[in-house]
Amino acid sequence: MFPSIRRGIRTLCSRRIYIFMMVVVPLGCTFFFLNLMHEGLPLKVPVGIVDMDHSSLSRRITRSLNATELIDIAEDLESYNAAMEKIRGGELFGFFYIPAKFQEKALSGRTPTLSFYSNMSIFVPGTLSFKGFKTIAVTTSGGIVETSLTSAGIDEEIAGSLIMPLTTDNHPIGNPWTNYNIYLSQSFLAGLIALLVLTVTSFSICQEMKDRTSVEWLATAHGSMRLALAGKLLPQSVVFIAIGVAIQTVMFRFMHFPLNCSPWHMIFAMVLLVMSCQAFATVVCEMIPNLRLAMSICSLVGILCFSIAGFSFPVDKMYGAVGIFAYIMPIRYYFLIYIDQALNGLPIYYSRFYYIAMLAMMLTPVLGLRRLRRHCLNPVYVP
Repeated sequence: MFPSIRRGIRTLCSRRIYIFMMVVVPLGCTFFFLNLMHEGLPLKVPVGIVDMDHSSLSRRITRSLNATELIDIAEDLESYNAAMEKIRGGELFGFFYIPAKFQEKALSGRTPTLSFYSNMSIFVPGTLSFKGFKTIAVTTSGGIVETSLTSAGIDEEIAGSLIMPLTTDNHPIGNPWTNYNIYLSQSFLAGLIALLVLTVTSFSICQEMKDRTSVEWLATAHGSMRLALAGKLLPQSVVFIAIGVAIQTVMFRFMHFPLNCSPWHMIFAMVLLVMSCQAFATVVCEMIPNLRLAMSICSLVGILCFSIAGFSFPVDKMYGAVGIFAYIMPIRYYFLIYIDQALNGLPIYYSRFYYIAMLAMMLTPVLGLRRLRRHCLNPVYVP
């Protein structure tokens, strides 16, 4: 086995593409994502206001809007059409519209209409602007009703309790700061590692058959396909695991992401993620021993990890024919372990099936070793 491992190490050191894909890309993307999301939540989304009333009440609404932490009144626009042009041009993410005679109608009880428009094609700033607009609209409505009730002779405390009969006390679990960085960077970077492992593994195996060096590769392992794969993939595993653990250290130790479990639980999950992704790519190479097709399939699967694995959309809400593919992706189980262990701090007993699933995936290449060995002994490259 040691001659095969030495050959695997020489292969990694002989081509700069391996160092670039296994070290430079993950570390560079880690710096990019963590720096991009270091504030945790995008604040002060630029929006506009169209004030057609110019009354003391409309100016108070404008000041209230500008005082919220979610939005920033970047422009005071003259008309609805001018505001829509700014949104179409990407300069603003929404605007708040106060109609003419708003104060007069509000104080006389004629129910004026406050309108707000958010650009939801860009989801995060659109959602934040919508939330800020709605908060101010509801607050303004309640203030007007309270003024009307107190002017009718109702006690101020009673009027307040009629408008808001109860208050809510929110306690977000796992991420009480509603920090986007805690789950976005974790899912993106874990998905990136899975993508890189899939592509590098498929490239390193199929490149042997393309260059017709697979016979020599098998010879260093005394004809054993199992030892040949171990010798080739073990050095890659060490590098990927070291990079993955380094990224985890940055997030949990220096960025202070929640880690409500033993660090070894997440380190073990990273080890299983790397090795199960290698196993997945090996199975693809066994089924399709062609460099171009194998890398295309692994790249496609790696890209789909970001959506089908449940990072951005719940798997149980997907179409059954699509959602079922989430359960054959190793990254899905790493994501569930992260939620259960790091965020929620559950006993490892409740995550045992996720660990077992990735361990089982590591054994799947055994089924196609004979087929891969046959192709390695008779390499035929089809462009």
